[in-house]
Order: sequence, then C-alpha cells, then structure tokens
Amino acid sequence: MSTAAAILKKGWCPGALRPMQSGDGLIVRVRPRVGRFDLDAARMLADAAQRLGNGHIDLTRRANLQIRGLSDNRLDEQQAELGRFGLLDADVASEAVRNVMVAPLAERGSVAYGIAERLEEILAGEPRLRGLPAKFGVLVDEVGPVSISGERADISLRVAPGAVAFGIDTLDGTRWLGACVPRDAVDLVVTAMQAVLECVPRSRLRTLSAAASSKLLLAVMPKLQPLPPLDPSRGRVIGLVDDGVGVAAPFGRLEAGQLRRLADLATMAGARDLRLSPWRTLYMRVRDVAAGKVLLDEARSIGLIVDERDPLLRIEACPGAPACASGTVDARGDARRLARVMAERRFGGTVHVSACAKGCARSAPSDLVLVGEAGRYGVVRNGTTRDEAERTIGPADLESLLPDANHG
Repeated sequence: MSTAAAILKKGWCPGALRPMQSGDGLIVRVRPRVGRFDLDAARMLADAAQRLGNGHIDLTRRANLQIRGLSDNRLDEQQAELGRFGLLDADVASEAVRNVMVAPLAERGSVAYGIAERLEEILAGEPRLRGLPAKFGVLVDEVGPVSISGERADISLRVAPGAVAFGIDTLDGTRWLGACVPRDAVDLVVTAMQAVLECVPRSRLRTLSAAASSKLLLAVMPKLQPLPPLDPSRGRVIGLVDDGVGVAAPFGRLEAGQLRRLADLATMAGARDLRLSPWRTLYMRVRDVAAGKVLLDEARSIGLIVDERDPLLRIEACPGAPACASGTVDARGDARRLARVMAERRFGGTVHVSACAKGCARSAPSDLVLVGEAGRYGVVRNGTTRDEAERTIGPADLESLLPDANHG
C-alpha cells in the first residue's frame, strides 16, 4: 500500500497502517492481540522506536502503544517489523474496528482471554462490523486483583464463576443489564453490535437516541438472565499483585531504552509478556514474589513508577509543545514540576495539565485543571478543559495554585 496516502491529518485515531501527523512527526499506534506483547516483540518495538522514530513511546488509555516521530519514508520499514511479529492487521478497516480491552492479568486459557480473543477475530474478519461507529469498543474483565470493569466501553463484560455480566455504556457510566453463560457471551456481543448497525444514525452507545436504545434492549434482554452478585472491583494496582507486578510510565511516556530494559527485567523475573492496561500501566506475571521485588527495584531505577503513593499517578498531562502542534506550553515539563510540589505540600488532589483546550489526556474532571493557550494556562477547579477558566497565569506561577499543608 502507499504509506503516503494512508497518512491522516491530526484529529483521527491513528493506527499502524494509518498513522497520524503530530508536531514531532508521525504517530503509529500498535494494537496488540489480547492486549499483550511477547518480550521479543517488546524489544523490537523499542528498537524500532529508537531507529525509525524519535525514541518516544506512549501508552494509551485504550490499552494500545504508540511510536512517535516517524517519517513517511520509514513507514514501510516499520510496518514490515510489525508484520514479522504478527502485530499488523490485514487492512485499515479491520485495524480500526478491533477495539477490545481485556483484564491485564487474564491468563491464556481463561474464559476472559478466550472471549476477548474470539471477539478480536470476529471484528477483524466480519466486513459488516466495520460499519460500527469510530472508537466503538468492548471491554472484557474478570474477577481478580486487577479489574478494568470501572473503565468505559460501549459494551462491557465481566466474567464471574459460571456467568458473564453484560453491560452497556450510558451517559452515567456502565449499566449492567444481566448475565449469560460464558459460551453465549460472544454471540450476545455480536447481537448488540448488529443492533447498533441497524440504528440511524449510528452512534456510540452513550449517545444513542431513545428509539435506538429501545431497539438495542429489545435485541439483548431476552438473552439475559438476572445479574448475579458481583464482587467489588479494584482498578489499577501498582507494585506487587499476587504473582504479578504492575509498573506505570509517567504520563504514559516510555523511552525506547526504558522499554528495552523492562523487557530484559521481565525475562529475568520469569515473565513471558508485557500486558497493557487503560491506566498506562504495564503488568507482568513473574516467577515469584522475590523476583517481582527485584524487578520493581530495577524498574524504579530507570524512572518507572512502582509506588501507589507517587504523586505522578495523580497528574495527567499531554505531550504539549513542541511534540504537539496544538500546544503552546511544555505540559509534561510543568506537570513534573507540579508533582514535586505536590509531594512537598502533601497535596492529595488530582491535576490535569493540558497544552490546549482539547484535553486529550483526560476527559473526566480533575481537582485542578490547567489549560494551555498562547504560552499561559487557564485555571479550572473541579472540572475539565471544557469548563470556563477562573483566571489565567504564566507557567512560573503554577506552584502558587497548590496549598501549603502547613498553612491550611
């Protein structure tokens, strides 16, 4: 295919076959099968990012990975590398529709893994499903120490003993409608997708019209049983997690050398792969607790987050200038400075630093939101980048926004 013809302008969701232009070059998004890379593939991605791009790798909230800074004349080489490791889809349309997130600790052979794997096959192989709305996604969770059921997706599944809970996205979050036996879960999701395809206009589930919502419920409710009790879910966990570990990348950004070193550490700890999550956190199943502790110590030494108390976990920040052409502020540089102040002043709130009003890094509200414009920041309290700023300040004045713990 012509890589030049495949490049889309800013604002589209990128892929490996259809990259997106940004301020630091092209972005190639890699969507791994069932949310994980084997360790050789991880090393290949690190090497490709260093050799073909600018060495920057981003973890996304949709459990994907992005390589930044590529040029048009290196795309064919990048795609060849991805294809060699089974990370390239057959075409742009099947790549775009294969949006399935799976619980990061789900093991091969488990019910959740099997459902996710089968859904990916169907989405990539069924031409009619390619008409689903852009970014339409499915979430497959399981009862366990790390749960993604609190995340948003158009269709959510949560595997429990003997049953699979089924939910749909609404303006107020996931609405759990009922449950089915595990063998019927995939067919139920396909039924729901087909109902969405029959809606005019087609839209994400949270914005379906009343008539379209009724059509969807009419299609799925007869196939559902009463919802069984579900254990409370816990989201992101950093550090030791049973026989696994979780490590986070500050602001979701990995450097090529960090990813290469992490793959080596995972090998030494007995892991087989790296698993992505919607929290920009990577998970690995390790040999034992001792191996996990060694991995965490080494991961800390290369700049990764291994402690739940790290203030960087409470800050969201987009790449900002100069990486993004829309930004006029160094969002991540300013966010790192704020993190240090948060620790010193024991500020426990959440912060979103956005280089522009689009708010790409976070759509949900934060306690403090900084919105870049013309080299300065609009200040929003308890809101999002879409809310009106109470005032505008320069980057040098950001520390004044955080209260001093010793002075109320």
